[in-house]
Amino acid sequence: MTQPDGYHLAELNIGRLLAPTDDPRVAEFMANLDGINGLGKRMPGFVWMMEGSGEPGTGNTENAIGGDPQQVSNLTVWKDVASLERFVWGTIHKQFYERRAEWFELLGQMHFVMWWVPAGHEPTLDEALARLDHLRAHGASEQAFDWAYLKEARMWRNHGCAQIAAE
Repeated sequence: MTQPDGYHLAELNIGRLLAPTDDPRVAEFMANLDGINGLGKRMPGFVWMMEGSGEPGTGNTENAIGGDPQQVSNLTVWKDVASLERFVWGTIHKQFYERRAEWFELLGQMHFVMWWVPAGHEPTLDEALARLDHLRAHGASEQAFDWAYLKEARMWRNHGCAQIAAE
């Protein structure tokens, strides 16, 4: 799939923490959340991120899914596939991604989705969850897709995406 002209790449990644955000079992993850998010915002190609309250050390964890405070999400928009890939696998984010099973439950179903949005559009969490539901129900398509659907995704192919746990 080729990126349409005038569009950016949106992504939603959800996960369920093993413990509440103030629990020592997830303390290392929570302590690094603001730094990793800040790094992402400074990356070339970063466009937008759904924000929480701005309270230090909380990231976007206040936007719980389904009223479950341990069910957290990350919703961002990037200029293109290469920009998102550089952040995910070309920065310290990769180390946290590889350790996600230490902090997140195994969800047993797809927890990540991407789709194209018109430049300037800031997707809502409800919109993103609908895309994830579409991917789960129908598989990858132009409506909602994963890394494997994107021919231009190169770093993903080298680093793999084991279905260990959500991040």
